[in-house]
Amino acid sequence: MSILKRPPFLLLLAGLWLLPAAVPQAGEGHGEENGHGGEAAHEEAEGPLALDERARAAAGIAVAAAAPRPLAKVLRAPAEVRPDLYRAAQVTPRIQAQVVARHARLGDAVRRGQPLVSLSSVAMAEAQAALIEADREWRRVRRLGRKVVSEKRWVAAQVARRLAYARVLAYGMTRAQIEALLKAGDARRADGSFALVAPVDGTVVHDDFVLGEVVEPGRVLYELADESRVWVEAQLSPEDAARVRPGQKARVRAADGTVLEGEVMQVHHRLSEQSRTRAVRIAAANTGDRLHPGELVEAELALGGGAPVLAVPERAVVLLQGGPAVFVLAGREPGGHWRFEPRPVRTGRSAGGWVEVRAGLKAGETVVTAGAYHLKALLLKAQLGAGHAH
Repeated sequence: MSILKRPPFLLLLAGLWLLPAAVPQAGEGHGEENGHGGEAAHEEAEGPLALDERARAAAGIAVAAAAPRPLAKVLRAPAEVRPDLYRAAQVTPRIQAQVVARHARLGDAVRRGQPLVSLSSVAMAEAQAALIEADREWRRVRRLGRKVVSEKRWVAAQVARRLAYARVLAYGMTRAQIEALLKAGDARRADGSFALVAPVDGTVVHDDFVLGEVVEPGRVLYELADESRVWVEAQLSPEDAARVRPGQKARVRAADGTVLEGEVMQVHHRLSEQSRTRAVRIAAANTGDRLHPGELVEAELALGGGAPVLAVPERAVVLLQGGPAVFVLAGREPGGHWRFEPRPVRTGRSAGGWVEVRAGLKAGETVVTAGAYHLKALLLKAQLGAGHAH
């Protein structure tokens, strides 16, 4: 007996339920295939699992032909989420200074060049004053020209100005801040104040300081990280790590069951002295900001290949009446409607997001690979509605 023909009460006994989907309109039914077109074909196209192009797009329905594929052995290992250090930065003062103002806080998204914190320093004030003086002298020498000014004075003024500029730049002012200071040309602006700016785009993940604090050179005031991509470091035995290669695909499974796709970046050469394991670094796109540095997750890596078996994506398999099932494309109706039907299957092992199908499906049949849960909702709603009608 097919799933579509089972009495509705069996579905109720099975305890199947889903969130509400689109409510079928009055007069909808499965219809019968009579091939006459007209009203019969229209009624048939209005069945709960007959969707036109717009409905399929809204539900995210995607299909593909079932085909054999090798399912590699999957190695699962504990792992820890870390920030992508190639997309991270620390913001530190280069001279002793006092914190005057904070412009960004923990969790803020900042852009490159954005001011983060204002500082004040005696050393910077001296360097700013020296730059303004050297800049004025250089301008004076250039106005007089080489015919009036000796070569010695020309070179001395030029070098002094460049040296003063380089010192202020090295102390932590940006070129834009320096140009603004020189444009003003006011010695009163040499008060030692300056701002540290974000060197990269990112999120503030650390800002451990307070206003008024006197900070030393190298003191980390901010840590920025681009959390759109993270590193996941899995700890493997040396034997297993030797079978992993950079570039191969990996999956990261979070504590809440979320699975993200990733790729092996590097295999560490040095073993951990404590655990005697070898770290494998996986780069994962942090879709939806699901992963955070310090979080413990599970890494899945495919090792080697195997004999091809008939397999479908994991998301293609749903639970119907207590057993696994897939939805297959049963036909195309007039008006662009596609008709789907559930098919009980017997599954085997799974690896890398794919599930082996041992019975119930043949190679070449068109299977719903995305949107299967939406079709399940429509089917159950129609069955439950039929049960209430009786």
